[in-house]
Amino acid sequence: MQAFLKGATAHTARPQKDKTAAGPSTEKKAKAVPWVEKYRPKSVDEVAFQEEVVAVLKKSLEGADLPNLLFYGPPGTGKTSTILAAARELYGPELFRQRVLELNASDERGIQVVREKVKNFAQLTVAGTRSDGKPCPPFKIIILDEADSMTAPAQAALRRTMEKESRTTRFCLICNYISRIIEPLTSRCSKFRFKPLANQIQEERLLQICDKENLKYTKESITALVKVSEGDLRKAITFLQCAARLNSNKEITEQAVIEIAGNMVDDGYAATQILSQLHESIIERDLGDKEKSAITEKMAVVSKCLADGADEYLQMLSLCSVIMQQASQNS
Repeated sequence: MQAFLKGATAHTARPQKDKTAAGPSTEKKAKAVPWVEKYRPKSVDEVAFQEEVVAVLKKSLEGADLPNLLFYGPPGTGKTSTILAAARELYGPELFRQRVLELNASDERGIQVVREKVKNFAQLTVAGTRSDGKPCPPFKIIILDEADSMTAPAQAALRRTMEKESRTTRFCLICNYISRIIEPLTSRCSKFRFKPLANQIQEERLLQICDKENLKYTKESITALVKVSEGDLRKAITFLQCAARLNSNKEITEQAVIEIAGNMVDDGYAATQILSQLHESIIERDLGDKEKSAITEKMAVVSKCLADGADEYLQMLSLCSVIMQQASQNS
């Protein structure tokens, strides 16, 4: 029995030793991050194609006061990256986590979150000093991502908190649809629209990543990435990383990009992606203006329904029936 217990003890001790020996490699693997995060702008100067908001944030970095901000525009245009880069420059790496509260309002969008997390953080007072001696603003920043998903009562409660804590806290609301933010909130913020990135800007960023990752690619594949991403740099970088993983040690081709982007519901691709590709196809088709207008109007209705959470398959069936009806009338 004693021999058995000794053997069991030795046996259990051995894996711990192996685990310790394997520590560095495990730690190394844990550092692997998605390229979207790896190449996220580290400073305001690295933000692409958003000159107006960059100019305002630079003034704040030089010592000017920062207003409450409202960033709106399509996904993947740099809204979250911009305010995070500005906050890192304002506070430095040591104070960043203490001075910045980032909440995804689509997950935590109820009035209770505003009353507890936001209000408690906003009430904390801060000193205007940094350990490296650089000037530090005497306020904190609360970032509410996807604020258009917040309930109306939560937005109303947030309005009062913004008023009361204006001395110690600045708010940055980020959303895709500004029409879903109540007017009392929008009137208290400086509003900045983030434009979809120009094709040339996207190409430059993608080529930089390709060079840093030592990827083999064709010019047509980069053009295809820009086309399928439709101004969404995050989507373009994600597609590039997928293509690189699936074509390791091979050249990334236009066909590989198109296959990754996809355009079919049955294969699990997004209905919004199908909608955008159908739109391009319908515009290029030899249809009459009346038929095209009827189809594109239906596309707008379907897009709104999808944004509101409607069933993708039923919406695609509804759209296809209108396309078939209009196509038959044209012939």
